[in-house]
Amino acid sequence: MKRIYISIALLFLLILATNNLWWLDSEQPESVKQDETFLQPNYLASNMQTRLFNQQGQLAHSIYADSMEHYDLLGFTLFQQPRYKIFVGEGEAPWEVTAEQGTLYEDNRIQLETNVKIVSQDKDGFIRTVTTRFIEINLSEKTMHSDQSVIISGDNYTISGNGFSADLTSKQFELLDHVQTIYGKKS
Repeated sequence: MKRIYISIALLFLLILATNNLWWLDSEQPESVKQDETFLQPNYLASNMQTRLFNQQGQLAHSIYADSMEHYDLLGFTLFQQPRYKIFVGEGEAPWEVTAEQGTLYEDNRIQLETNVKIVSQDKDGFIRTVTTRFIEINLSEKTMHSDQSVIISGDNYTISGNGFSADLTSKQFELLDHVQTIYGKKS
């Protein structure tokens, strides 16, 4: 009698395991399809150019990129060879920021990587260029931050350091770790 109960229990477990495996196999392709949708951009653009205006109708910043990929589900946009112009105030010269790669997040924050160059379009400004490997820019607050090596230069000086913060509105730059300053004419 015990063999019959054991046989029925094993048959029941075999049927349950077979149905459970079938159920797991049917669910797996759906999850793979969902994972793949995160990796596909919602739209692509090449030679993209955009201008964004503030609430007063003034130009806040313009963007140009060789190529752009927008990932809506992930909440960011990737750029190749981005060129940003950040307009600080009415009648003031903008700042132009270029890099090889950039990532724009939904909170209006952009991270630029590889050969980052920040150039003041103000011909009379004290700081003319800033170069680094990485920078994060808050486009709403018009602030910049980098923890990488940086070179800041003007008409008669070059400053080297590690990391900096900048507020473009107040034109205040803070070098986090000063390395060297060279005064004199550029050659």
